Amino acid sequence: MSYGPINQLAEQLKANIGKVIVGKENVVELLFIALVTSGHVLLEDVPGTGKTLLAKSMAKSLQLQFRRVQFTPDLLPSDLTGIQFYNQREGSFEFRPGPLFTNLLLADEINRATPRTQSSLLECMEERQISVEGETKRLDKPFMVIATQNPVEHQGTFPLPEAQLDRFLFKIEMGYPTTEEAVQILKRFKEGDPLEKLEPITGAERIAEAQRLYSSVRIADDVLLYMLQIVEQTRKRDDVLIGVSPRGSQALLRAAQVHAILRGRDFVTPDDVKAMAAPVLAHRLALRGLQRTQHNAQQIVQDIIRQTAVPAEAGIAAR
Repeated sequence: MSYGPINQLAEQLKANIGKVIVGKENVVELLFIALVTSGHVLLEDVPGTGKTLLAKSMAKSLQLQFRRVQFTPDLLPSDLTGIQFYNQREGSFEFRPGPLFTNLLLADEINRATPRTQSSLLECMEERQISVEGETKRLDKPFMVIATQNPVEHQGTFPLPEAQLDRFLFKIEMGYPTTEEAVQILKRFKEGDPLEKLEPITGAERIAEAQRLYSSVRIADDVLLYMLQIVEQTRKRDDVLIGVSPRGSQALLRAAQVHAILRGRDFVTPDDVKAMAAPVLAHRLALRGLQRTQHNAQQIVQDIIRQTAVPAEAGIAAR
């Protein structure tokens, strides 16, 4: 089976977003992997690093319906899902859909909403549906949530619980640009916003094709076992309170499959697992004590990778 269409789409997306976002090719690649695997992404970084601009550029490049919601403490679940209102002219109740009925939802500063509102995202992120007053409504495909949060400012915030974090395929840090990248940013934006001139490269049809193709990427039993050994070690460490769930191991498999395609292969290798382990697994760890930071969680995942025996590559491609 040829996976050329997925590779071609990924390269086109990187090039198109690169007209607006300087650098960050690795972040764009992770967003693409999440889109293909029907996953969601949590972007965590200080304000002004381009999180919102990146989400808008991705939506515009792929001709996706885009909605942005600023999460605040007074935001209600019905503000996201929609409401039933009484139409006096028709003499009946009608459903007015909320911003969750879209293709790409930007949940800006998600940790500023109350746990009640945060929990309203659980059903749509996992099952691609919304229940309103006893009625279930399906969401259109593709559907993806990109949430942002500030790791520094904690006043007036509500940390995402483990159940919510487990719904995100990746947790990504944008990071500051280098000096050279910062110069390019200033030159690019001094005469206007390049997002306004950005043209789409494709539509939902090619995305649906990529989502259908990637799952046929082969993975040998030895690599599956290697992946599960890494996951199981997160549950056995003394410094980890809660390890990675079975949902996390499935997420790692899907991400590794698409990563293999983007590296020109139709089979998964241990290198694919290593590359995807930290962004997929680190945010799913609940650490003991006071050192509950993303950096420490990533370090634990890297330690586990170094301590886990890698299966021999001979025969992996043929199985």
